[in-house]
Amino acid sequence: MLINTQHISAIQKSQRTDLDPANAAASALYSAAQQNAQQVPNIQATPASVAGVTQADNVNAAFAKTRVMLQASASSTATKPSATDEFKDYMSKSPAQRIREQLLKEMGLTEEDVNAMPPEKQQAISDQITALMQQKDAIKQAAAQQQVAEKRSAELV
Repeated sequence: MLINTQHISAIQKSQRTDLDPANAAASALYSAAQQNAQQVPNIQATPASVAGVTQADNVNAAFAKTRVMLQASASSTATKPSATDEFKDYMSKSPAQRIREQLLKEMGLTEEDVNAMPPEKQQAISDQITALMQQKDAIKQAAAQQQVAEKRSAELV
């Protein structure tokens, strides 16, 4: 069995950690193209070699377009908050704020819509939120009482 030790990878790994994945991919593609272009020995200009240069220019243009597209897509996804950020934002809100947000979402309203409403409607929404908070508190208290009762009955047995 023969092992070919002369095969050298055409793609150089980027040592720069500051590149995002899109830039790293484009950089690797570009460096591979540069290496392949450097390996070609200098020959006299013939129609075939001129066509090869034109082809190399087309390849470079394609790499440039790909890099620009990848950078644009990376920048558009960078503005969207991550799930972790959304979760932290949600958990930092009080229960009343969460219920208000949920109720408004169910009603198809935003905070701006509520602020534009007359005071009577704003008060009605606040009353609904208060009623929901009281219902949730009553459910929690009933569940706690049931757990205490179950513990007592288990101790008696």
